[in-house]
Amino acid sequence: VQLQASGGGLVQAGGSLRLSCAASGLPFSRYVLGWFRQAPGKEREFVAAISRSGSIKYYADSVKGRFTVSRDNVKNTVFLQMNSLKPEDTAVYYCAGDRSQRVVPGLMSKNYDYWGQGTLVTVSS
Repeated sequence: VQLQASGGGLVQAGGSLRLSCAASGLPFSRYVLGWFRQAPGKEREFVAAISRSGSIKYYADSVKGRFTVSRDNVKNTVFLQMNSLKPEDTAVYYCAGDRSQRVVPGLMSKNYDYWGQGTLVTVSS
């Protein structure tokens, strides 16, 4: 199982980035997918999650209204569109897959079985 995140980079405050996470080696449409992030010196935190069909989406309060999670079950890819970025969004962003086939996406790291390598997002002020 591989999850390959990409799309990170350096952006000014107020700008946008779109992260992608391509999956292989798993039945993608059966997996709940999540995005987490870890800032320097801080613990990993939940950002967003999407159900298997894409009909249920959850967001951390800190990103609600600015970030949008989506998935393409044909291309085995999950996306995180990030708008109105703030310096406090600076972190390594990780995609994760949950094989439990739960209906409602989990919001904790322990709900996820597979993790990508992370992609760095840096937002300058």
